[in-house]
Amino acid sequence: MRDDFLKAALAIIGEPNILINLVSRRVKQLRGGARPLIDSLERLDYEDVALREIIEGKITYKLYMGSGA
Repeated sequence: MRDDFLKAALAIIGEPNILINLVSRRVKQLRGGARPLIDSLERLDYEDVALREIIEGKITYKLYMGSGA
């Protein structure tokens, strides 16, 4: 995992635990055959692809706030 991608993605997401969950879910999708949402001339690991997708705004997240009951 490239450190520069990690730092840039963390600056966008802000919360390390959310970033970890977001990247791990996307890596599972990519390993399952999903196409990357970015174009890259260099060969990237799935983790780096997920981080670049976050950096480029291709992947976002929304916190679910349950009913609380």
